Amino acid sequence: MHTPEPQQGESRPRVALIAGPTASGKSALAIALAKAANGIVINADASQVYADLAILSARPSPEEMGDVPHKLFGHIDGAEACTAPRWAAEAKAEIAAAHGAGRLPVLVGGTGLYIRTLLDGIAPVPEIDPEIRATVRALPVADAHAALRVEDPEAAARLAPADTTRVARALEVVRSTGKPLKAWQQHKSGGIGDAITLTPMILLPPREWLMERCDRRFGQMMEQGAVAELEALLARNLNPDLPVMRAIGVPEIRGWIKGDTELDIAIEKGRLATRQYAKRQYTWFSNQPPPGWTRERRHIDDKIISEFAIKLQQ
Repeated sequence: MHTPEPQQGESRPRVALIAGPTASGKSALAIALAKAANGIVINADASQVYADLAILSARPSPEEMGDVPHKLFGHIDGAEACTAPRWAAEAKAEIAAAHGAGRLPVLVGGTGLYIRTLLDGIAPVPEIDPEIRATVRALPVADAHAALRVEDPEAAARLAPADTTRVARALEVVRSTGKPLKAWQQHKSGGIGDAITLTPMILLPPREWLMERCDRRFGQMMEQGAVAELEALLARNLNPDLPVMRAIGVPEIRGWIKGDTELDIAIEKGRLATRQYAKRQYTWFSNQPPPGWTRERRHIDDKIISEFAIKLQQ
């Protein structure tokens, strides 16, 4: 991901980005910023796109949204799997529409892959041979990583041995195309990073504060009807491999609904999964975005909101 330097006299349309781990205060800041800067909030969170996960994805409520337009929230049925290229195409359309209406697009979310795809574009990897994909996806992750060490050593060194999804992707690409994934990624296209002026802010509040917020949020989800939401989702009998079925909280609460565990254990598992996810996001957003992107390590308050709104007017 990169933020190109504006050229002298250039006036590229502005886009705000508020990113960071779950429970860091992104949504509240995005809504406040949109109110202050005539903005439209555009979702960049992979779970909040699904209609079935209003509560378990911590999607802003209608009351929280108020009269601020929100786009790409809950617009995809859980029976579908939203990909990063699909989201990026939809986000590009919403950003263009916001600019056309003279409003500021405010991207908000914690899905780094979505943000990177939107800004940098996608690699032109050909369709994977179905037989190769089936063979690779059937391998235990340890075996797939061992094969990757032989067939694409650079990817094997870069990827965690237990990262099932990315290890499988790297292996199927090199087997199907004869070229490692990194070679394809050097020719990305379709990103909007060079066509906009991006004002990014990454929220990285104190870890102890964030972990406490994660625990409290999961408890609030249970009080707000997470069980009923999940029962409705389970009643659809969707493929268990769909993203909506693997979202944080879904496997943990499902264990209690099916009678496999006690409620207090299910809640603690949900809190643990939320904390672990937040830690992964925290690490990613600490290290992956460009060094020039603003990292905000304070708690979000009115002063920070005002600072960011002023920055966007400059």
